[in-house]
Amino acid sequence: MTTDLNRALQQLSIATFNRRRLLASAGITIGGAALAATPLMASAQADSTPTDGDDMSMFAEPVDVLNYALTLEHLEAAFYRDGLAAIGEAGITGLGFQASVYQQLMTIGDNEATHVATLTEVITDLGGEPVAEAMYDFGYADAAGFLQVALALEDTGVSAYQGAAQFLIGEDALLTAALTIHGNEARHAAYLGLLNAVSPFPESFNPTLTPEAVLEIAGPFIVG
Repeated sequence: MTTDLNRALQQLSIATFNRRRLLASAGITIGGAALAATPLMASAQADSTPTDGDDMSMFAEPVDVLNYALTLEHLEAAFYRDGLAAIGEAGITGLGFQASVYQQLMTIGDNEATHVATLTEVITDLGGEPVAEAMYDFGYADAAGFLQVALALEDTGVSAYQGAAQFLIGEDALLTAALTIHGNEARHAAYLGLLNAVSPFPESFNPTLTPEAVLEIAGPFIVG
């Protein structure tokens, strides 16, 4: 795929894939917070410089890419851990779903916790300092809102890994590992799409999000 086509797809994705629209249409209020709520996000903002070339990155080294991924995985893992405990199985079955749906959501949460543990271990092994879990406000009020936010998070996660993959070119083992997580997140997103009664594969090409766009979307969930 040519560089020009990549840029065109990227511009298209940024214009059409802002998950805030999904949340707003669902009537969900997101807890407000500065984008620089974590040192990683502050660094990302400071280091991201627009460029016409592909030789500059907001990430100084591969461990920074992994910490970017870990920031998102912490967010997702906390969302499922705390959210499912709060709404309980009754919250899901109350929407007309079978109890097995709650168990599948628990499995997704377990997947996210495994991603956190794995990325933390790899970052440590590489001599880096893993970013810590933050405090979050996901803004939903009930089980239906939980599922809507879950879809927003999973869709954003898929496109985030897709957009960050280019920064691991030349790091074959790390790129392969990141793609295995990307594939798992895509399966989550498809399942959540079905639960939310929307297409699990709405487009022939999945939108790609830049790190800056992802942090703009995810930042408001982080409150401390």
